[in-house]
Amino acid sequence: MKRKNLSRFCNTPENGSEPLKETNMEKLLMIHADDAGLSESENRATIECLKKGLVSSYSIMVPCRGFQEIALFAKENPTYDHGIHLTLTCEWHGHRFGPVSPSEEVASLVDENGHFYKTRQELKEHAKPDEVRKELNAQLEMALEFGLRPSHIDSHMYSVGANPEFFEIYRELGKQYGLPVFINKKLLKDVGLQPDKVLKQNDFVVEHAHLATFEHFKKGHLKTFYLDAIENLPIGLNVLLVHPAPDNAEMKAITVNHPNFGSKWRQMDYETLTSEELRATLVENNVRLVSWKEISKIQQVQNRV
Repeated sequence: MKRKNLSRFCNTPENGSEPLKETNMEKLLMIHADDAGLSESENRATIECLKKGLVSSYSIMVPCRGFQEIALFAKENPTYDHGIHLTLTCEWHGHRFGPVSPSEEVASLVDENGHFYKTRQELKEHAKPDEVRKELNAQLEMALEFGLRPSHIDSHMYSVGANPEFFEIYRELGKQYGLPVFINKKLLKDVGLQPDKVLKQNDFVVEHAHLATFEHFKKGHLKTFYLDAIENLPIGLNVLLVHPAPDNAEMKAITVNHPNFGSKWRQMDYETLTSEELRATLVENNVRLVSWKEISKIQQVQNRV
């Protein structure tokens, strides 16, 4: 049987992170909804986007108040691809949450009120690696005990990149649980890590990740950004990161005084992800939607060879 080559999906570092040659001319796109579990509103919007078929994967925040609702949906609807959105920070002013571990056991991860720190910088300054490992492991165990069968692991605010040791823990958890972890060079650079120093030869690296910026939001150009990204999609695996939710009272309260990825931003994401224009743009540009489940299966085949 002919071996399927992961290079059609990713960029694997070899001797200094040289990309492998493409062996497939398809444009593959994973539209990935982050932050499921944050709230009931976030859950409802995510579920609607999944059912409309334009979001192809999502990830769940275990420490948040909407976890059980979205986890139950995930159990009852296993065809929808889901992962665990490992969480070490809580950026919101109006909605504070903390670890699933007892606060006294991971004291370096929390502020005086027992909540996660708001920024990666605070996390970097205070968090002890062994407590990071303990909490992230606890989140994964809680998800598994609930009955979830995640296809991947990723990170809220990419906070696992706050420190090279945290990133190594993230990588090791993927191996421990047999799950791919979302790694992208641009995201690593954005959080202050140098890819050539933290990536290893066998890391599964998603070469093309697309994430809108606050400038796109301020100018009202989120939809334009998403459509342009699809129209100019490079060959291989692409991941488009989105955060759908309504601009309602619940989300306004959660995101108060935090317009970056706030309720208005999330409403724009939701409207775009449920639009026929987005669906038509995917078809017109011969883009195939994929999920982490598909990528994982190919990765498993490659690992057995």
